[in-house]
Amino acid sequence: MTVHPYLNFPGTTEAAFDFYKSVFGGAYAMVQRFGDGPGGEKVPDSVKNKIMHIALPLRADCILMGTDALPEMGFKLIEGNNFRIMLGVDSREEADKFFNALVAGGKADQPMSDMFWGAYYGELSDKFGIKWMLNHHPRPPHVKP
Repeated sequence: MTVHPYLNFPGTTEAAFDFYKSVFGGAYAMVQRFGDGPGGEKVPDSVKNKIMHIALPLRADCILMGTDALPEMGFKLIEGNNFRIMLGVDSREEADKFFNALVAGGKADQPMSDMFWGAYYGELSDKFGIKWMLNHHPRPPHVKP
């Protein structure tokens, strides 16, 4: 099983993903715009250049994906706190690197710190309102020695 977070934005997907690309590096695996899809000629001009689907591989088995969830395309975006993206990272240094980059312009909800369950952990809301959790556990509890 793999996890591929899919994010919906109110027309700011391209800016959000450019930001995430600056944090994580890599290249887009796919960028599709509403005007380029089937029936693109019928899409309102104000929407043609917006993102229908974008994919940014974070690792071989995890792809961050998103769309502009626009009313003109039949979406009703409801922003809220009903999801977070949890990143299990390989080191404390990697946790700090991603935390500090993602929190730029956002808010640290729980600064990176050692936690009672043995992990180095933090939570933040980025400048686009997306909630992130970063977790480094030298040996996750569910992995036997």
